[in-house]
Amino acid sequence: MVKHAVEANFDGLVGPTHNYAGLSWGNVASKSNVRAESNPQEAALQGLAKMKRLADRGYVQGILPPHERPHIPTLRALGFEGSDSQILEHAVKTSPSILAAVSSASTMWTANAATVSPSADTADHRVHFTPANLSAKFHRSIEHRVTGRALKAIFADEGYFAHHPALPSVSQFGDEGAANHTRLCGGYGEAGVELFVYGQVAFNDQAPAPKKYPARQTLEASQAIARLHGLDDQHTVFAQQNPNAIDAGVFHNDVIAVGNGNTLFYHDMAFLEEERVLADIRSRLNGAELEAVRVSSEEVPIEDAVASYLFNSQLLNTPDGMMLAVPGECREVASVSRYLDALVQSGGPITSVEVFDVKQSMRNGGGPACLRLRVVLSDEELKAMHRGVLLTDDLYERLTAWVKAHYRDRLSQADLADPMLLQEVRKALDELTGILGLGSIYDFQL
Repeated sequence: MVKHAVEANFDGLVGPTHNYAGLSWGNVASKSNVRAESNPQEAALQGLAKMKRLADRGYVQGILPPHERPHIPTLRALGFEGSDSQILEHAVKTSPSILAAVSSASTMWTANAATVSPSADTADHRVHFTPANLSAKFHRSIEHRVTGRALKAIFADEGYFAHHPALPSVSQFGDEGAANHTRLCGGYGEAGVELFVYGQVAFNDQAPAPKKYPARQTLEASQAIARLHGLDDQHTVFAQQNPNAIDAGVFHNDVIAVGNGNTLFYHDMAFLEEERVLADIRSRLNGAELEAVRVSSEEVPIEDAVASYLFNSQLLNTPDGMMLAVPGECREVASVSRYLDALVQSGGPITSVEVFDVKQSMRNGGGPACLRLRVVLSDEELKAMHRGVLLTDDLYERLTAWVKAHYRDRLSQADLADPMLLQEVRKALDELTGILGLGSIYDFQL
């Protein structure tokens, strides 16, 4: 039975410790802005403005909260002792790189928060969530516990929602969440095809793999999540990312491809076996025709795709076709700007392009698509979830005032050791869980 469903986007609210520590090897933008001074307040307001603009257009827009940073429990687990201020002082003197890692605001990129399978695809007809272990990067590997708590608080009704723990945090099961997963379908409420994109086969040393940068997602992790979510062969396609693209700075598939409905918008360097991947999707789409929008290297060189984050855009349904929500940098790269103009005039499924200012996020290597986790929900599931995190005019005003009251307008690496910053963060997050009605999800609250 096909039910009416919507695709809700849950954006990560940028945290108060948003900074440029250059922690992500393989992410060109992250490395190129290392140690620049950041503006957490501006970053959070930019993210909220993006959410509000989409909510005003009628899209279901939710919010995922930032995490507590610096994360003192992680520092304690690594042997730092004493009061919170003593731990910060010791960490900055002896291990500033570790302090930077446990202070990262990387939870803003909720495309990495989890993998989500809609009830139309799963064996038990519940929505399934698996937080990503993000084992490739230490600063991100500490996220999944609080992410899991937040998702359980929002999607609590076990009659509709199923939650799994993160996969084992080892390289063989490296999982980067929805940044390497997309869903194609005829309609959101219909059974679809879940496309899992991986960078390497962990248990096969002879399989193709990148040479310069690490592959963060493994086939084994993708297959495990498909099993956990109760997905059968008719609902899954596993595709290997082109190793040359990873070595060019495409650390996640969502930097080189994005899908929505029956449309897959992708670069010709996205997949190792392009024709096989497209054929597999077509054979599994339930009565829908795949619209494959292929961008050639001649039209947009891979370097320009990475620099502009053309594919790290949101592809959204409109009454007149699909709208591509792109970062402002797409209009600053000549080949990409020319391509977008031609795309709108091509008569294809993508009929409009809108520009969003997310510069603070982009400088750390995350565009509009990095900032959101997609959750397809039937009308009943939408009613069953905790609705206090869905953006309304009133919530937008409250969160804007909250950001202005609690966030600094500049932050350097040296500020991360300031005990006052930790107090500011905890006070802000305690207030935020009250605003969103989430209860106690942070370690300092438990």
